[in-house]
Amino acid sequence: MCEYKKQLTSTLSIQKWCFHLQSNIYYIKIVIFLCLGHPRFFNQLSSGLDIIGLAGEWLTSTANTNMFTYEIAPVFVLMEQLTLKKMREMIGWAGGEGDGLFSPGGAISNMYSVMMARYKYFPEVKTKGMSAAPRLVLFTSEHSHYSIKKAGAALGFGTDNVILLSTDERGRVIPADLEAKIIDAKQKGYVPLFVNATAGSTVYGAFDPINEIADICEKYNLWLHVDGAWGGGLLMSRKHRHKLAGVERANSVTWNPHKMMGVPLQCSAILVREKGILAGCNSMCAGYLFQPDKQYDVNYDTGDKAIQCGRHVDIFKFWLMWKAKGTIGFEQHIDKCLDLSQYLYNKIKNREGYQMVFDGPQHTNVCFWYIPPSLRSMPDSEERFLFSYQVAPKIKAMMMESGTTMVGYQPQGKNVNFFRMVVSNLAVTQSDIDFLIDEIERLGQDL
Repeated sequence: MCEYKKQLTSTLSIQKWCFHLQSNIYYIKIVIFLCLGHPRFFNQLSSGLDIIGLAGEWLTSTANTNMFTYEIAPVFVLMEQLTLKKMREMIGWAGGEGDGLFSPGGAISNMYSVMMARYKYFPEVKTKGMSAAPRLVLFTSEHSHYSIKKAGAALGFGTDNVILLSTDERGRVIPADLEAKIIDAKQKGYVPLFVNATAGSTVYGAFDPINEIADICEKYNLWLHVDGAWGGGLLMSRKHRHKLAGVERANSVTWNPHKMMGVPLQCSAILVREKGILAGCNSMCAGYLFQPDKQYDVNYDTGDKAIQCGRHVDIFKFWLMWKAKGTIGFEQHIDKCLDLSQYLYNKIKNREGYQMVFDGPQHTNVCFWYIPPSLRSMPDSEERFLFSYQVAPKIKAMMMESGTTMVGYQPQGKNVNFFRMVVSNLAVTQSDIDFLIDEIERLGQDL
């Protein structure tokens, strides 16, 4: 990797001009050498390349327009509204009512949810700042995405006021802990505002019990957000959508088609049940863009609902894929990925040298330790613990050096580094899963 970095430093220099076609082709090959769309790239939640989505992205670039007003992107604005309405219908909101927009990733979509919650209960914060609100607290799982804490920091709540909720052994929020921490916060003079429930956590792929959390939110009048960035795509599957049972009770939902559904990056939606709250929270009525006396219905000018001014057209590639595949096509994609994860789990759960972090995947996340032959007979001790911590990083480093495959790893709580295998690429087959197992064993046998 160090040699590759040296080569790239020279290749990527802006000062180095390319005058010949063959030189340009050579440099392009160097830049795209790391093929992250390969079916054996399992490192991230977003992977693969859909040819229809790619065509949509290319055509989007040729239009080179913005999403802030109807007059400069009429087809894309209508396309976004119709697609978001269909997504809201799939969540279960009557008639697809509500609002939403596409944002630059799940972290920003989650931040929108916190902003809307604050505006709903304390609208004066928009003009007067956080001094106009009491000391507000947010609640989220200890396994949730770090973007909730980032939103707390960026929006002035402070990370100390993002309260982490305990989870069970599968990584799901324990509802009783949520209620206990709400009561404790109120007794200390804080004002509970917002609860984030995760539908498909980043590491374990866990689905929080949304219905039970919704009961508590209704009891204490709190905003309920469901972060379905990773798991929202399961709403497309009749076989798996039950894992998001209760999502229709949420005030807002994050859903990233660029993850489980294979849409090219970036494509993330924030969906909200209450119509008008996005505009109320974010609009600034800039006269040079959002004139009220235009010749068309200015409700089609969606830009003022966003925290950005310039907004990339993320809708066309998604719309084109949905038109081409249909909901059934996305369902088949999702079901296949979950079947492959179950295939991996079944192959290694009783295989020598493997130990599962938890039994049975909830999503496509399969978490496991590989135990090299040298450690299998070693008794539990501090020495074994230290060796075990280094196994996954060393194997991954060798994967990267050899360029054969890539899979993520991390510690979690008291658990030492383990592999987190995920499948979202439609091109993955059982032979790719078999290769991964063989490659881990080949690279790890002499550790």
